[in-house]
Amino acid sequence: MSNDALLSASPHPLRWAEAWSPASVGNMSVGFDLLGHTLDVAGDRVRVTLTPGEPGVRIRSLAWDEGTLPRGVEPPSIPLDAERNTAGAALLALLAQLEAHRTRGAGGGASPRPGFMVDIRKGIPLGSGMGGSAASAVAALTAANALLTPPLDPAALYPPALAGETVASGSAHGDNVGPQLLGGVVLALPDRLVPIPIPAGWDLHCALVHPHMVLETRRAREVLAAPFALADVVVQSGRLAAFVAACFRDDLGLLRGTMADALVEPRRAPLIPGFHAGRNAALRAGALGAGISGGGPSLFAWFEGADAAARGAQAMKAALEDGGMGADAWSAPVVGPAARVESCG
Repeated sequence: MSNDALLSASPHPLRWAEAWSPASVGNMSVGFDLLGHTLDVAGDRVRVTLTPGEPGVRIRSLAWDEGTLPRGVEPPSIPLDAERNTAGAALLALLAQLEAHRTRGAGGGASPRPGFMVDIRKGIPLGSGMGGSAASAVAALTAANALLTPPLDPAALYPPALAGETVASGSAHGDNVGPQLLGGVVLALPDRLVPIPIPAGWDLHCALVHPHMVLETRRAREVLAAPFALADVVVQSGRLAAFVAACFRDDLGLLRGTMADALVEPRRAPLIPGFHAGRNAALRAGALGAGISGGGPSLFAWFEGADAAARGAQAMKAALEDGGMGADAWSAPVVGPAARVESCG
């Protein structure tokens, strides 16, 4: 780590910070565990308060915004012990990262290290495939980063963000935390983040539809345990390569047809009632591609233009409702925001 930021044991100009992290579309059909983008339709908020003389991380509270839980569903018992909470685990990893850097530095000293007290407010629907677990981790890290002297580059928060995501899904995949840290479309490799340019002239917007059901990430990953056929892996690798090349070459024609999944979605589709109806509705409405957002059950589709995306979102929603599944629908630009500090003091 080139940045020598350390938590100061002396009085800090800021005692607390509150940050917001947006929802995200992970996988994007074409890049399982690798590609994702943010969407400015919902987000999690986390307040982090310095606790001088009290090292470690303590989760003080967790609350849910109205509408983030399906009707009739009781709030889940999300762990409040830091090691099992996505935000807490991410902050613990950040503290360990800073302490390791401090130990390597000259004159580390023996001053007591402060810790963090955390208040979480969930604005992303539970088990939705909209990056909710990642958003809590990234919002916590973004808030804590504002308390560092000086703050780290957002990319330096990637390893602790992965630690938080691992708590939720059992896997260190960066397709949600990566774009939430940087904004826009991001290729999340195991050791680095690569922003993917989306030419402004394409005017791409995303439709997102959330069925009123819960699909836990771990359950969605369980169906992927069996090996995949080599021929299918080759097909999907070609699609991913073509997608990335299209973005860097400003070749929308090459991108068309790449946003499809020969590997993961065929196994996950049976877990999502109305998946095929929703996806087909998006394609009939002119989508460039459509599929499962993250681990599901939410569905996404890319369109050219805001009006087309709004119409596509309503078509997907109607298709699910025709099958007896209630749903919420949104649309927003594909190039969404990064996590940000909203207040501090």
